[in-house]
Amino acid sequence: MDLKRLEVFCRTVELKSFTKAAKHLNLSQPTVSEHIRHLEQVVGEKLLDRFGREVVATPAGRILYGHALKMLRLKSEALAEIEAFGGRLSGTLALGASSIPGAYLLPRQIAALKKEHSGIHFNLRISGTNRIAQDVIAGDLEVGIVGSEQRDGRLTDEPLFTDEILLVVPPDHPFAHRTRVTPEDLGNQDFILREPDSGTRTVTMEGLRARGFDLEQARIVAEFGSCEAVRESIKAGIGCGFMSALAVAEEVRRGTLKTLRVEGVDLRRRFHLLTRRGRRLSPVAELFVEQLRAQLA
Repeated sequence: MDLKRLEVFCRTVELKSFTKAAKHLNLSQPTVSEHIRHLEQVVGEKLLDRFGREVVATPAGRILYGHALKMLRLKSEALAEIEAFGGRLSGTLALGASSIPGAYLLPRQIAALKKEHSGIHFNLRISGTNRIAQDVIAGDLEVGIVGSEQRDGRLTDEPLFTDEILLVVPPDHPFAHRTRVTPEDLGNQDFILREPDSGTRTVTMEGLRARGFDLEQARIVAEFGSCEAVRESIKAGIGCGFMSALAVAEEVRRGTLKTLRVEGVDLRRRFHLLTRRGRRLSPVAELFVEQLRAQLA
């Protein structure tokens, strides 16, 4: 079974379009259609169905897609190992991360490795912890970094680094010249929060609730689906909020935001490195993980 045809098939399934797959692969649409037709002849089953302009894998197509991804990944890993044997390092590393490490930690690590090995291509997927864990299990990602421990026996889970969630205020806020506040001080504040299923919000609420302060009952003036939106709203003076120290480090350095701790409240959060148990990492993934551990040690 030709690997090039399998690649064309996978891209068509993922993009749900012959036209988009052709453009992505720099092929003509008739060529893409011919590759799919040949695969259907080989397996003796229809692999794709058309629904209007969208292309969807048939049950047989879904089976082939799962195995095709594994074959293409093995090809990539084999080529990467041969490159490494010859003193060169190249290939694609598929990474996954939750929002905090994905936005504020991994880009710097990727840039550092790219300077040393220009032939490496990175594919970084930012999503929720559960999705990242499932994609590592499925083999779609080699490495995942998430904000909670995963007890699934199919995964190896390594504590990687600890981040701290801090109360963040604008520089003209009454708290701005303090380093700490009490839970009682928070009662008359306007709060900007992440969305309800955010890991940052969950850790914050659990920590404050343990000290008798229910953030759900506070004056919540806005909720946003990204750290960036919360940060910019705090800078604009809409309210204060709880954010990762990583997410506001640059603003704190510049003086455009101030951070405080809440007395008696532990808002530290540990991030974990996930890999698929029993799967040997590619040379690129091994080097990336090694440098990440060294940087965070």
